Amino acid sequence: MVVFVSETLGRLAEESWHRFGDYDSLFYEGRWHRSHDLAARARRVCGGLVRRGVRPGDRVVVMMATSPEVPILYQAVWAAGAVVTPVVFLVGAEELRHILTDSGASLVVTSPELLPTVEAAGVDVPVLVGTAELERAEEHGVVDRDETDLAALMYTGGTTGRAKGVMLSHRGLWNVARESYAMSHLEGVNRAIVPVPLSHAYGLIVTIAGMHATEPQQAVLMRWFEPKAFLELAREQRVQYGTVVPAMLQMLLAEDLPELPDLRFLTCGAAPLTRRVLEEFERRVPGVQILEGYGLTETSAVTTFNPPGRRRVGSVGLPLPGYEIVIRDPSGEPMECGDVGEICVRGENLMLGYWGTPEDTATALVDGELRTGDIGCLDDDGYLYVVDRKKDLIIRGGFNVFPRDVEDALNEHPDVVLSGVVGRPDPRVGEEVVAFVQLRPGSTATAEELVGWARERVGRVKYPREIRFVDNIPVTSVLKLDRKALRARLADG
Repeated sequence: MVVFVSETLGRLAEESWHRFGDYDSLFYEGRWHRSHDLAARARRVCGGLVRRGVRPGDRVVVMMATSPEVPILYQAVWAAGAVVTPVVFLVGAEELRHILTDSGASLVVTSPELLPTVEAAGVDVPVLVGTAELERAEEHGVVDRDETDLAALMYTGGTTGRAKGVMLSHRGLWNVARESYAMSHLEGVNRAIVPVPLSHAYGLIVTIAGMHATEPQQAVLMRWFEPKAFLELAREQRVQYGTVVPAMLQMLLAEDLPELPDLRFLTCGAAPLTRRVLEEFERRVPGVQILEGYGLTETSAVTTFNPPGRRRVGSVGLPLPGYEIVIRDPSGEPMECGDVGEICVRGENLMLGYWGTPEDTATALVDGELRTGDIGCLDDDGYLYVVDRKKDLIIRGGFNVFPRDVEDALNEHPDVVLSGVVGRPDPRVGEEVVAFVQLRPGSTATAEELVGWARERVGRVKYPREIRFVDNIPVTSVLKLDRKALRARLADG
């Protein structure tokens, strides 16, 4: 039996290495890595960080494509008492410059192919390429930290403005990872495929959740997602579950899906999933369930989840133990089950606040409760349904139009790959509904046809009056629909 000394991530990693002995724990680009070898590498990297002068509380930026070095670095940074600051490898130099400056980073560790972006950021911060130099040090033990200390500083995607640093504690990440593992675990289901970036909050919590395992876990890592490679790995390595985002499922549906008899379920989060995609994937891959969850970086990545065997299609699941969800009206009053309002979350695992911006923290955290800015409702059994983002709401002629309702309707059309809906200022009705649409190759669908299709499904108030065809719907670095980019296109005419 493992006795946890403290709910800190450095200790959690150390204890997890001792739990099951030495075994093949991580598959990456053609070979398996042994658990004790990975542990020894993390201890040496910790020693290398300490030798370079990294001290408790220092922010260490990790900007790398997914590889075994990423979890090794995370564990080493926590063992050194420092703060992991993950950066998605697709960010540009300007956004990286903001993160490095705002966080006061003491060190950047990156991959060779990302070094030009780091150099272009032009910030005077020491840079290491890979972990080889750090691994030349001797092994170093865990530096004790308090459970309430900062463990990760994660920058939001910046789709609604300049990215903010979200401060996450050891205890918050420790608890959310434990409850996520407990809610999703099925005995004997222990080999996962991980195509999501480990630098995203979703990928980070997946990394930590594995440390809470009650039986040996094996992970098949992908450097980055590619649908054919995902399917080949899932078949060859006989994976039993995995982590995806909706855009990945849509790309997989464009492939010839092989039989995957070992695959039991895929957890899906980070963006809304349409019923059509869920049902089509499950029809074409028999025996697999898609389990939706919901979370924000500010809730340590996961807030709700659909447990295996207790899923409700269309819902993002039940709150994790330790979280309470309240739906509030515009005046802040709680609403009844079934009523649509702002999703608010209360619990000890919420973020500590936004880095260096107390005014933003005060707006988001009201009396210890996170105002998420998302719109949704609860059913009588406590399952959460997410409708849309509060900031994306379109008010047309005094009526509320949720873009996701319109997108879901358009995405059901057989010729539509993906759509994105935003509001355009209009002097007559306040805002007009505009839909950007990506069609399947060879499609002959017209704007008039899609307008009529949407009107039949969402009614005469919500349907889009304007359809703009695009080659690709813009997405963020973590494959979320980028409505900020769509609004910029509208502004440019």
